[in-house]
Amino acid sequence: MLYLVATPIGNLSDISQRALQTLGDADYVAGEDTRKTGRLLAHFEIKRPQISFHEHNKLRVTEKIVKLLEQGKDVALVTSAGTPGISDPGFVLVRAALEADIEVTMIPGPTAFVAALVLSGLPVHGFTFRGFAPRKTGRRKSFLAVDKHSPHSLYFYDSPHRLRAFLTDAIEVFGDRRAALAKELTKMFESVKRGRLPELLAGLDEKLKGEYVVVIAGNQDERSD
Repeated sequence: MLYLVATPIGNLSDISQRALQTLGDADYVAGEDTRKTGRLLAHFEIKRPQISFHEHNKLRVTEKIVKLLEQGKDVALVTSAGTPGISDPGFVLVRAALEADIEVTMIPGPTAFVAALVLSGLPVHGFTFRGFAPRKTGRRKSFLAVDKHSPHSLYFYDSPHRLRAFLTDAIEVFGDRRAALAKELTKMFESVKRGRLPELLAGLDEKLKGEYVVVIAGNQDERSD
């Protein structure tokens, strides 16, 4: 069976007993970064063979994992942090396993954008999760423009190296909307900043660290001000 195992996004205490049991019982643990996963497994004194499975080897390794599953092996799929299949190549493996009539199940747990969703102070009855935007400005603006008139709150992931450029393009596309920046969620230095997009851009620290979730109000929410 293929097990999708959600792991902590920061605070290791957030891992579930079911996740620990599944990781300990699996024949293999597959994940994006074997070093990070190795530290997680070592922390909980779990010793299982790992399979490196990431964006650049997903097609080749998917075939390998499916063969193991067809042999009756249990494989636990994790991501570097959070829920596998969200903004990572996990969906490729899930689709291949289902096409091979292999049973797939989920061990739920932390997801960064869900934590940011409820902490943002923006409407949560309808939202659109968009993951990582393209790196280049032109493609990024086109990517953002798809949701310019969406009534739903919008959620994006971004790195500290591209956050300024992302917010600059977001202001050009969406204008002066309400927004929130969440980083280091569940960790000691968790931070959620709320305001208007230009305010958040102007208030960025000179040196940015950590992964960010950017939340932007939907078009309908802005008209209700």
